[in-house]
Amino acid sequence: MGFLQEAPQLAHPLHTDRVLGAWLANVLPGDHVAAAMPDLVALGDYAVASWERRLRTPRMEPVLTSWDAWGDRVDRIALTPAWEDGPHVTTRHAVLAAGHDASPFARTAQFARVYLYHLASEFYCCPLAMTDGAATAIRASGNAALMARALPRFLSRDAATFWLSGQWMTETPGGSDVGRTETVARRGDDGAWRLYGRKWFSSAVVGEAALALARPEGAGPGTAALALFYVETKDAHGRWQGVTIDRLKKKLGTHELPTAEIHLDGLPATPLGELAHGVRQVAPMLNITRTWNAVCAVASMARAIALARDYATRRHAFGARLIDQPLHQRTLADLQAEFEGAFSLTFHVAGLLGRVEQGDATAHEAALLRLLTPLAKLWTAKASIRVTSEALECFGGAGYIEDTGLPQLLRDAQVYAIWEGTTNVLSLDMLRALGTTGVDPLRTELDALLPANAKERPAIVAALDATEALLGELSADRTTLEAAARGIAFTLARTMAAALLVRAAGWAEASGDPRPTAACRRFLARGLDRLRLPEGDDDALLGVG
Repeated sequence: MGFLQEAPQLAHPLHTDRVLGAWLANVLPGDHVAAAMPDLVALGDYAVASWERRLRTPRMEPVLTSWDAWGDRVDRIALTPAWEDGPHVTTRHAVLAAGHDASPFARTAQFARVYLYHLASEFYCCPLAMTDGAATAIRASGNAALMARALPRFLSRDAATFWLSGQWMTETPGGSDVGRTETVARRGDDGAWRLYGRKWFSSAVVGEAALALARPEGAGPGTAALALFYVETKDAHGRWQGVTIDRLKKKLGTHELPTAEIHLDGLPATPLGELAHGVRQVAPMLNITRTWNAVCAVASMARAIALARDYATRRHAFGARLIDQPLHQRTLADLQAEFEGAFSLTFHVAGLLGRVEQGDATAHEAALLRLLTPLAKLWTAKASIRVTSEALECFGGAGYIEDTGLPQLLRDAQVYAIWEGTTNVLSLDMLRALGTTGVDPLRTELDALLPANAKERPAIVAALDATEALLGELSADRTTLEAAARGIAFTLARTMAAALLVRAAGWAEASGDPRPTAACRRFLARGLDRLRLPEGDDDALLGVG
């Protein structure tokens, strides 16, 4: 028949992922690993079966039916098979609930599950992240009635009682500028609150509940006047209550995720707390959802590299397998080093989050979590786009063919830089954190991670010193400081990741595995300092000077 190319096969993502395995072995106590292992194995099995199904069947998308055959408005959404599986997989393997166990290791054990499940879930992990964030915000509010109502459902380990929660923040005037929210909350004669307005970007609108920002009627303008409300989307009979789905969005990626534009017309709502400062009440969920975002980004990187590596063992070109050709080896090694740095930073943040939530963290660790969370989210988001793009190139023309399932990896990766704050928004958030603590939390952590005699130490400390010096130099010029924020953010993220790679290399010394050391050296060879970018003429180039 002539030449046929072999499709890449997905190896079991738990059994063959040495980076995840080393992290679990060195960070989680043995009894926690043993307790999580059945779920991790099952989620790895599910991931393999999902990839094999993707190769056999075309990609599906949700379908909105606005009206039934008899003229009744139904707004019914048909979901993909993976989304139909979602409640069962989530509850059976505690993908969400495990993060709320009373243990400082709970978040690490949870996010290991998320890492294995995410790609197979077809972005069902998006509403799981929002549900996790909603549970955290409701608990932080201290609203006993809402805690009793919502938390048992959000954290259920039974699919029959499990609920998803959305986040309804984005509106057409605002985006990240939520202070321009136009949705209004009105209180009726019965004392109940109801919401009226339009939410422009409502991911996973199929959830049973949501947290929504709205301006109480009569409140003033601006962000501080907004309140945060809890809503349930359907009544006791399963009918939408005060919600109309205008349409499902056509997006670059995340096609399986039903993202909707909706109108609210009298949706019953319950305030989480005071009828103001709703954005402040959202804040507790940001560490949660941004960590989910970072974990999902590194999961995409891992998938792309795993498939590219497998394909390199099957594809012959110019008389040799790709895996045996020096330049291709170097390309894959560069991708692997970037991934290992991103994984290490992300799961370090997950560990910090677990300790802070359980009151097991020092003041230094709490400050470090505040600084590292936006850094991990913004850097891993950008890295996932670069890595998946390069990985697609490893397949040649096949990487551009939709039926292979490979282009989906790149299109989907683009969303990580947009969800939960864009790169610029998060870079400015990092400046706010640095304004409180400076780089001291990072310096303390680097001292703890890096042996005094580590040969990598001078380069890592030098990158942090250069960042601190630049912050001091620009401290009196806020405009220039903000313009430099991206470079500062990427430098700090890479600096912290490098120190964590040094630690991972130390873990591997006892077993004689040279790969973590090689990854660390390659990562450092690509440089840590991203501080200095071309300056001046910004306004002129944009035509606004």
